[in-house]
Amino acid sequence: MNADNAAPCFVDTNVLVYALADDDSIRSPVAKQLLRELRRGGTLHTSVQVLQELYVSLTRKMQRPNRLKQALRFLDWLAASPVFETNYSVVREAAELSAAHRLSFWDALIVVAAARSGAKVLYSEDLQDGRTMLGVTIVNPFRRV
Repeated sequence: MNADNAAPCFVDTNVLVYALADDDSIRSPVAKQLLRELRRGGTLHTSVQVLQELYVSLTRKMQRPNRLKQALRFLDWLAASPVFETNYSVVREAAELSAAHRLSFWDALIVVAAARSGAKVLYSEDLQDGRTMLGVTIVNPFRRV
């Protein structure tokens, strides 16, 4: 796993959850290292959708849910990097991508946000590793663990 230091990289919610959860001794360290590299290189990008999903995961879905202040502290840290905002043209493009590539709408929205944010790499465990859509290559950072 090498963070692409030349171009922005987009990080999906699942990677962020692993970075914050201490219940996966294999994936958590990988996700934490990736975030450190991307943040240090100034290439970490995300979206409002990812922040929303992460908040719900942190406060409701984790084995030990975070308190509001803990969750907001991490969201604030993440939002210090570029955050892509969704508008109708993004929703429309995601709907078309979803239909054309048989993706869930929410996954398509992540791909469109990554592409429009200028990212060349989308780190995600949920999408097909190595696939390229809209100029964004999907990389599963856990594929070798």
